[in-house]
Amino acid sequence: MKVVAKSANGLEAVNDYRKFRPDVTLMDLRMPEMDGVTAIAAIRAEFPLARIMVLTTYDGDEDIYKGLIAGAVGYLLKDTPMAEVLKAIRNVYKAKPLAKADAADKSIDIPVTTQMTDKELEVLGLLSRGYTNQAIGTALFIVEGTVKMHVANICSKLIAGDNSPGEAPTTLGSSH
Repeated sequence: MKVVAKSANGLEAVNDYRKFRPDVTLMDLRMPEMDGVTAIAAIRAEFPLARIMVLTTYDGDEDIYKGLIAGAVGYLLKDTPMAEVLKAIRNVYKAKPLAKADAADKSIDIPVTTQMTDKELEVLGLLSRGYTNQAIGTALFIVEGTVKMHVANICSKLIAGDNSPGEAPTTLGSSH
């Protein structure tokens, strides 16, 4: 593996992705100029197959779920041992769901005021486990376009509030 870029803010992360096209990107959520969720969405809009993992300090943070909805394939905490981080990067590179068991076992706390359909909850559960839209479609026996519609509905129901600037992103790409 080789680090191909380290970005100081979300805008740089998007531009660095365009320039280097890393195989796997680790993205912080709280950073200046553009938050990680917005950067993830911008990258995935331009590069739908981008493999982005959220790397954060805040376990259970609502922003993690926003990142997953925006297109991240999973998340890791910054205190995750390096061996697990490397294993997760390799698994994401191979298009496998994240191996970190506790990331897959996280329950999703949806505000009482949010009215989700059963299918949206299924999609959100698979997103939180690192599944791609295509894999969700296969798992739920629906076409990828329908998955995208559910993700858009989930986004409109869950994404609210402001995004505070914080730490800079870490963009990591592996190369072969």
